[in-house]
Amino acid sequence: MASSGAISAARVADLERQLAVAEAARTSAEAARAEAESRLATSEEARARLERMIAQLRRDKFGATSEKSDPDQQHLPFEDVEVAEGRLAEASDAAAKATGNEKTAARTSRRNKGHLPPHLERVEQVIEPDSILCPCGCGEMVKVGEDRSERLDVIPARFRVLVTVRPKYVCRSCDGASHVQAPAPEWLVPRGLPTEALVAHTMVSKFGDYLPFYRQADIYRRQGIDLDRSMLANWSGRAAQLLDPIIDHMITSLKRSGHLQMDETTVPVLAPGTGTVRKDYLWAILRDQRGWGGTDPPVVVFHHSRSRSGKVARDLLKGFAGGTLMVDGHTGYDSLADPKQTARPWDIAYCWTHWRRRFVKFGQDTPSPICEEMVARIAQLYAVEKEIRGKAPDARKAARQTLSKPIVDALRPWLEARLQELPSASDLARHIRYGLKRWDGLTRFLSDGRLEMDTNGVENAIRPIPLTRKNALFAGSDDGAETWARIASLIGTCRLNGVHPDAYIAATLRKILDQHMTRDIEDLMPWTFAE
Repeated sequence: MASSGAISAARVADLERQLAVAEAARTSAEAARAEAESRLATSEEARARLERMIAQLRRDKFGATSEKSDPDQQHLPFEDVEVAEGRLAEASDAAAKATGNEKTAARTSRRNKGHLPPHLERVEQVIEPDSILCPCGCGEMVKVGEDRSERLDVIPARFRVLVTVRPKYVCRSCDGASHVQAPAPEWLVPRGLPTEALVAHTMVSKFGDYLPFYRQADIYRRQGIDLDRSMLANWSGRAAQLLDPIIDHMITSLKRSGHLQMDETTVPVLAPGTGTVRKDYLWAILRDQRGWGGTDPPVVVFHHSRSRSGKVARDLLKGFAGGTLMVDGHTGYDSLADPKQTARPWDIAYCWTHWRRRFVKFGQDTPSPICEEMVARIAQLYAVEKEIRGKAPDARKAARQTLSKPIVDALRPWLEARLQELPSASDLARHIRYGLKRWDGLTRFLSDGRLEMDTNGVENAIRPIPLTRKNALFAGSDDGAETWARIASLIGTCRLNGVHPDAYIAATLRKILDQHMTRDIEDLMPWTFAE
């Protein structure tokens, strides 16, 4: 019996050892499975991130550059349909006239509503009847009224030749010893072809409408005028040299401002001697006080640089009065608020549109209730901004403290709670941390009615630059890029002030040639120009 008991105990011990081994194996398998699931989750997150990156790259390459839909883009698919409708309308009109039902033809015709602008030249065409004799033999009929209709006409770019005549006068009594003649006016190009208006048109076409000189030369050639592209460039260079003091004064005016916006974009510049194109940067600094009724006129100034580093930003803002600078989240701006790196540190305010854009783009690829809620809450802030635009700074601040501050105060704890629910390595968590890290700068607008919520103003000023990247090389050298930046500053400031840049540049060149620069240069600024 003792032997049987010993065998049973040994058997139990063996079974216990097997059970322990099995438990260890199961624990090891569960740990391996948990590790595999963790790796799978990481892999899935990485895959989703790559898919979002690919989708974003496709949108950046082929899609709209703004998360806001462009109404004009929505109309594009219907333009061909509307052309077809026009053909049908014309056929219907012809059929109605053939059947004598002209009233039906009038109803089928589409007409633009409203009147044409009064400043346009009116050329009257009076169409008299073949005869105004009364059919009854009473003689000529009397005019008692008339019908007038206006249609919009166009004359393609029309060139003309200005002939300057300076008569000479002599005194016959003095045997020609006394004579008089008006002095020759100063011309932009000595003994050259262009007037100031032609040079202004060429410059605005190049630097404002992004039409390269060779394309302009082709347009002129269709008019029978052969102007070489190098000649057009030479004229523009001469004009740019004369306009330099105007642009310098604009920069001086900008330096006195305490609330500015700043942004930058890439531009392709030819690297001399290499035959390759280098990616440089065009920086924009904007003053626009129209949102809060400020008295200083709007100004935008562009600068070319080789990089987008913080040192470039600090160099560009040397000599400025300092104050508050509205920027995006680029780290190159951080040094502007550091007293150790900047003599006059700026208060940095960050752009809500850039933060919002992150959630919009993420939600386009991965539907997320967090993104939808975030975009909705920011929309509430912009609804307040819409109501207070143009009001005095104190009124804007009061409205923001009453209406916007509660929304912002509730937003931060909500985001921090969502952050606890997300994997720390996820893109959505990174987008949330982007704003929380910059919270002081994002909320600075609440306590200053002179601030906007975003950098949309400077983005709108800089947005046309990518058109140049599509149409042609931006510049062939550093000097060319700097000239481009300065002339674009002048044209951009004209547009901000509602001034026609062609008319302004032509008139200003004429004043400079007539020695107006010796008087008050403020009279030559775009914001003082009256067409």
